[in-house]
Amino acid sequence: MQNPKFKMPKYITFDAYGTLVNFQLSRVTREILGERVDKIDMEAFLNEYSDLRFEEILKEYRPYETVLRRCFYQMMRKYGLDYTEEDGDAMIASVPTWGPFPDVTPVLQKLRMYTKIVIISNTEDRLIEKNIENLCVPFDDYITAEQARAYKPSPVIFDYTLWKLKCDKSEILHVANGFEYDIMPAHDLGWKAVWINREGIKGDQAYGPYEELPDLTGLPALLGI
Repeated sequence: MQNPKFKMPKYITFDAYGTLVNFQLSRVTREILGERVDKIDMEAFLNEYSDLRFEEILKEYRPYETVLRRCFYQMMRKYGLDYTEEDGDAMIASVPTWGPFPDVTPVLQKLRMYTKIVIISNTEDRLIEKNIENLCVPFDDYITAEQARAYKPSPVIFDYTLWKLKCDKSEILHVANGFEYDIMPAHDLGWKAVWINREGIKGDQAYGPYEELPDLTGLPALLGI
């Protein structure tokens, strides 16, 4: 038995896109734009597109599909590109096809032998259900922005999670890739957290304490299994 950093919680809650599911919106955006990318600075486009999506979810709740379509339209208009409904349709259709990172499924299979596993995701039920199926591991529950009518980093979705699971924050370990979306609000709300830093970016222990891992592989060892 290894020396665990954390006591085995009743629940491990996972962010989905970027943590478990390979978030491929940048690749999909490039594919949808096709030859149109030759007219623009694509890296600047993608960075601004990411920032705009974050800004949009801080506003009054709108379905994730609406957020994606609206932000894509605004970015294309800003960069002088013609947006069509087919562009938006292709983006939305791609989301349920995304599968897991290679390290994910074996770790989840092991963890669920010891605790309950749950997803908390900034998405809609109909989109995440196929992504969960692609993970090939049964989950005990999943929570979406659609259900909570709020997106992370809002405390509303975290409070909704406690209500839905009928548990206290002390019974949860939250595991996520998104620093602003997940790690920062987890700190503010007093949730224990593990940051899955797949991009190797710089963190900020002002929002700690949190454990940092490059992927899910080391998570069982943190829990002593």
